[in-house]
Amino acid sequence: MSADEAEEPSEEHVESTDEDVAAGATESDGPDAPRWHRARVPAAIWLICAVVYCATLGPRLTETSADNHYSHLANSWLEGRLDLGRDPPGTNDWACFDTEEHLECPNNRWSFPDKERYRWYVSFPPFPAVVIAPAVAVLGIDMPDRLFWALIAAFGPAFLYMLLRRLRESGRSQRRVREDLALTFLFAFGSVFYFVAVQGTVWFAAQSVAVPLIALYVYFALDARHPIWAGLMLGLCFLTRPTTAFLCLFFAIEALRVSRADGDVDAEAPWWRRAFQWVRTVNIRPAAKRAALFAAPILLLGALAMWFNAARFEDPFEFGHSYLQINWRSRIERWGLFNYHFFGKNLAVFSGSMPWLSLEWPHLMISRHGLALWVTTPAILLTLWPKRVSPTIVALWAAVIPVAILDLMYQNSGWIQFGYRFALDYLILVFALMALTRRRFGVGFAVLMAWSIAINTFGAITFDRAGAYYDGDNSQSTIFQPD
Repeated sequence: MSADEAEEPSEEHVESTDEDVAAGATESDGPDAPRWHRARVPAAIWLICAVVYCATLGPRLTETSADNHYSHLANSWLEGRLDLGRDPPGTNDWACFDTEEHLECPNNRWSFPDKERYRWYVSFPPFPAVVIAPAVAVLGIDMPDRLFWALIAAFGPAFLYMLLRRLRESGRSQRRVREDLALTFLFAFGSVFYFVAVQGTVWFAAQSVAVPLIALYVYFALDARHPIWAGLMLGLCFLTRPTTAFLCLFFAIEALRVSRADGDVDAEAPWWRRAFQWVRTVNIRPAAKRAALFAAPILLLGALAMWFNAARFEDPFEFGHSYLQINWRSRIERWGLFNYHFFGKNLAVFSGSMPWLSLEWPHLMISRHGLALWVTTPAILLTLWPKRVSPTIVALWAAVIPVAILDLMYQNSGWIQFGYRFALDYLILVFALMALTRRRFGVGFAVLMAWSIAINTFGAITFDRAGAYYDGDNSQSTIFQPD
């Protein structure tokens, strides 16, 4: 069987079942139904998530977060400026550029008499500021940004469900509707996305925007059916979380796959020969056309970002993180923002950071580096043992692995966090892989899901609110429980 044949849908995969109807899926929800029918389930998911996220915010629902950098960036644009035009409103992750020396400002200073020489900027990639700009224009810079970002975050699970439905209807996934819903709500309330969605501060706001974009990107990239839309979503994601750039590999492999001529791959041959046989049958012209359409919006947005960076920092490739006023600037100056030097420490957080248990109150404490990914969402381990490897699984892993490695080489672990939040750069793809494993969602999965929802609910409620449960070390040197 060829790799393409393995992707062909079969009737038993896509026809409705009694269990589908019981879960709320009817024939009117099928691929041929009107769009407003198709939108009902994703809209209901958005509403449920929005209500839960807002309820979790509690008294903070109408607050302005302490680190509302994107509101300030949007306000600067509305004033016709690229810099703040004033001293920053806080001391957390603001960039300062010396326009005379063309260097970073003296470190650990938050006010300079010469406002034209020493200019303050938001160094985080700018697309979330575009998203919030209309609200800032209407409500002002002190708008309730926590509420705004929670409502934006709710689109993430809704778009994830659309992706899982697409996998099911194309025959790739054998999941029933209720299993797709289980995965959707596991992501919404049983992963680190839950605590991220209810923060509102700049780092978490960026990920609340990136997750819906990633879900839409994968949705449009499947079968390389919508290359322009896929490129637009990934380009906007790059302007939100640049580390997601390598997700382009998913579209690249899908474009190659659907551009192949008929031809079998020898299943008995070594893997490298199978790969060569697979690539050899690709028709270059349709693959190049898809790639060009995909690249067009990315190049356009990239050029816009380069202009934006050059206008601020005289360097088209500098977003501004090199000019952050932070205690560990020397670390960045020595090793850069990404380096193998940071890999071991970040890998320890990613894979080994556990809750600290004690007989003394509060009996449980969490490192400010956060918990390991498998602790917060252990069901993701199912992705490691699929019953059958398909081209889509290969394409998803080809995109996940380089992004995960890049995150592990970043100059910090995601500090400060409840769980390893950088996984959100690829966690949508991991949940798609969970749908494709063909592993049964039985009692074991239900137990893991209950654990995940319980621990992430704890994180969403306590993070940045119940400090007794979190280690107070500010040096970034403490990952594991001290002896």
